[in-house]
Formats: sequence, C-alpha cells, structure tokens
Amino acid sequence: MSKPRVPQPVKLIASVFSQTRELVAIVMEELSKKFGRTDFISEILPFEFTSYYKREMGDGLVRRFFSFHKMVLPQALPHIKLYTNRIEGEFSDHSGNRRVNIDPGYISLGHIILATGKGYAHRPYLRYGIYADLTLIYRDKSFHTLDWTYPDYSTEEIIELMNTIRRTYVFQLKELKSRE
Repeated sequence: MSKPRVPQPVKLIASVFSQTRELVAIVMEELSKKFGRTDFISEILPFEFTSYYKREMGDGLVRRFFSFHKMVLPQALPHIKLYTNRIEGEFSDHSGNRRVNIDPGYISLGHIILATGKGYAHRPYLRYGIYADLTLIYRDKSFHTLDWTYPDYSTEEIIELMNTIRRTYVFQLKELKSRE
C-alpha cells in the first residue's frame, strides 16, 4: 500500500507573450507582485510557432520565460492559472481580445507541467476548469519531448532554458533539505 505524502514544492514558471515588449514587462511586474521575485528571465524571443493567436493578438509576437524564486506546491496550479487568466482579461482590448498571453506551469524533478483550460487525452483534470498539460519529461540529464509537446517547447533553445531553470530548482531543493 502506498502512503500519501505531501508533495515537494515545485518551481513556478511562466511564458508571457504579446505584440509589445513593454506589455510583457508590465505583466512580469504584475506576476512578481503576486508570486515574488523572479530568478530567471529569458531574452526576448520571437513567438513564431503557430498562427493560432494571430487573429486575436496580431503578428510579431514576442515572448519571455520567467521563473520565480519562491517555490509553490503543485496543487496551487489551478489557482495560479485562474489568476493569470484574470490578468489577461485586464489587459484585453475594448473588443475583449487578449493583448497578452500568460502560460503558467511548474518544473519538478521529473517533468514540466503547464496549466490549460483545454482538456485532452494527455491532460488530466485538476479543478476549477483547469487541466495539467504534461509538456516535457526529465531523463538522462535533460528534458525530452513527448508526442504532444508544443513545437516551441520542442526546440533545443527552450529545452536548454528549462534545463537551466531546473538546475536552480535542484539547488533550491538541496538548500531546503539542509535547513530541515
């Protein structure tokens, strides 16, 4: 019989994209007010992997990835996604179109989970209309894609960014254990 245990804290991450660098920076500040300081901010990256957002958000989207120093428990993910949805709504235009997209998730020792409002076979339901998207798994000292991994998360550049964030997370877990 397995014995239920409280899970380890995980590393909160977010991808933010918009047509303007300024809006990405403003949203980053909003997220920091809620989740604390960042300990990783990627370079500005073009978001060119899909035309899915073009009609709503336009062309020339730019993106940044962030991670937050303060770790969270995995069960907080639905609340975090609902919060980021509210921020997206606050920055929507007068027609209700989003001007910014925020994809929160977390890094654990074994995988990356992103929060989504869209269910699918590989997305188990969490609560409050939010699903967990298993995006990458960690093995052989790196993250690896799955059949359903988004094309942008499949690039070497993004995988290396996630590996970098994971190294910080591993260090934080070691610090946490040494204090116990």
